Amino acid sequence: MVICPECESSVALAEAPKVSEIVECGGCSVELEVLTVDPVQVVLAPEVEEDWGE
Repeated sequence: MVICPECESSVALAEAPKVSEIVECGGCSVELEVLTVDPVQVVLAPEVEEDWGE
């Protein structure tokens, strides 16, 4: 378990999370990205931006 940086609720993870895996907080529904696995650290996942063909 880790703590959501947005709402500070506990977030359950898979048994063996992977670096760059995206998980969703059950409390606030924000997407979190796994930074490290030992110890497990998460940050807010970057927003996907449209490039509109540029």
